Amino acid sequence: MKQFAFLIIALICAASVAAQKPNTLTKQEQANGWKLLWDGKTTNGWRGAKLDKFPEKGWVIEDGVLKVLKSAGAESANGGDIVTTSQYSNFILKVDFKITAGANSGIKYFVNPDLNKGEGSAIGCEFQILDDNLHPDAKLGVKGNRKLGSLYDLIPAPDDKPFKFNEWNTAMVIVQGNHVEHWLNGVKLIEYNRNCQMWNALVAYSKYRNWPNFGNATSGNILLQDHGDEVWFKNIKIKEL
Repeated sequence: MKQFAFLIIALICAASVAAQKPNTLTKQEQANGWKLLWDGKTTNGWRGAKLDKFPEKGWVIEDGVLKVLKSAGAESANGGDIVTTSQYSNFILKVDFKITAGANSGIKYFVNPDLNKGEGSAIGCEFQILDDNLHPDAKLGVKGNRKLGSLYDLIPAPDDKPFKFNEWNTAMVIVQGNHVEHWLNGVKLIEYNRNCQMWNALVAYSKYRNWPNFGNATSGNILLQDHGDEVWFKNIKIKEL
């Protein structure tokens, strides 16, 4: 009986360790429809936003972490943004990220990379990733709408955020039809509705005002941004709704 009890405890401990292993899904997550967007080992499922394959430079995979490297040149001048090879409509997206001092990056959704062949980053709604204390972009925009967790250049996240510098943080984006929410470490930062008069008016006063029908697509790719700064990603997973 004691041996059986020890076996059960060992199995529980092993299951607990397995559940915590990066870039994996628990049995419960699998049963609930979660899927990994990145397997932690390869570039499968991703390509350059302006390429037909994964960038040959600028991004590296090390110990289960996907890193965009610091560039000596301009934004996206190294590897450039990367996007999923599939498009998504209604979903819950989770991404663990860690930033270096002064870093700028972002998680974008409703991206159509085929319409973004020019210079700079591909266009899409963006969960802003930023060092609010050191990066100058935090002081630009309107009322802090370029700070961490904001819908970039559109809706500001509150200044009081549960962000942990030098640690892993979890960004979550929920899209259900036209309703969208941004969460950080289990706390909802913002929510908004698109495809409506108020949304279109908001876009009209942003940097996206000349982009036709910005943010109103029914589906799009998910993007990780290369803004020329080193940022780390892991545990990239999605549940389609």
